[in-house]
Amino acid sequence: MNSLSTVSALTFGIQAFVTLFVILDPLAALPIFLSLVAGRKKKEQISLAWQGATSSLIIIVVFALFGQVILNYLHISLSALQGAGGFLLFLISMELLTGKVGGETAQNEKVNIAMVPIGTPVLAGPGGIVTTMLYVRYAHTTGDKFSLAAAIIMVHVVIGLILMFSTGILSLIKESGVTLITRVAGLLVAAIAVDMIVQSIKGLFNLA
Repeated sequence: MNSLSTVSALTFGIQAFVTLFVILDPLAALPIFLSLVAGRKKKEQISLAWQGATSSLIIIVVFALFGQVILNYLHISLSALQGAGGFLLFLISMELLTGKVGGETAQNEKVNIAMVPIGTPVLAGPGGIVTTMLYVRYAHTTGDKFSLAAAIIMVHVVIGLILMFSTGILSLIKESGVTLITRVAGLLVAAIAVDMIVQSIKGLFNLA
């Protein structure tokens, strides 16, 4: 990322947008999101889509502004943060695979799935947090900083739109389709969790 220090503010912002979109990967989050909002009213599904995007935006902005300070104060390494996110995702994957999230939990209006797990760690996970902190480090000029801020906001607007329009799929599939999506989501989350834990262990013990 050293080349970022020599590009224009516009190019810097575009690169930040593309990188963050790929890292946050809202398309991979779709099965998880759909499995969690299944059974809720259409209006609530749309609301949860935007709440999820907003939660991710808030977390990314907080770490962009104070990330290094927070980690240093708590003496937490990025690898440890990644491992914690992995364990949290693994617990969520077990609930998805056993049907607990898609069933009784999803019907409980007191459970705001938009914040956890959608907002974090599915969207604003360790990868997105680390990437944002790196871009902040290379945003030397005022133009770069404004471009980065615009990129972060636009990424989450796109994420909100993707999640919102994805809810239309639920009206086309039957209950068995929702169950299938839930199980697939559980499997994907488990795989992501295992990878995060493995990468965390490598980072903690300086393994190649």
